[in-house]
Amino acid sequence: MSDNTRNFNELYGYRFEELSVGQSASLSRTVSEADILLFSGVSGDTNPVHLDEEFAASTMFGGRIAHGMLSAGLISAVFGMRLPGPGCIYLSQSLKFKAPVKIGQTVVARVTVKELKVEKRRVVFSTVCSCGDTVVIDGEAELLIPARG
Repeated sequence: MSDNTRNFNELYGYRFEELSVGQSASLSRTVSEADILLFSGVSGDTNPVHLDEEFAASTMFGGRIAHGMLSAGLISAVFGMRLPGPGCIYLSQSLKFKAPVKIGQTVVARVTVKELKVEKRRVVFSTVCSCGDTVVIDGEAELLIPARG
């Protein structure tokens, strides 16, 4: 990839024509106490299963867990920053929450091109978040890739 192409993709993301089935990108983040507190504040979700160790210990999780949407937000970060990158338009997302994430675990969000809808410049992606070998979120998303001048 030339320097001009790389700079273009960093600023504007990939063009539709540069995408292919099977192409993927990922990012990872180790969930911290601060992440959970900040997400609670921003989202307004102060469910004690996320914030109160004593309460959370009495649940089926046996302790505090991160918000599912905190992990799901990493999928959005991959789309917005890596593949297809800046300029893409998120149209839809399905999510299945498969396992909890605890403080200190590292979540890897991976998106993979599943289908190219040429007539509408839309791309269907499989979306998966995992901690080690455990899938914590499984889903599918559809994005619009705007035409580039």
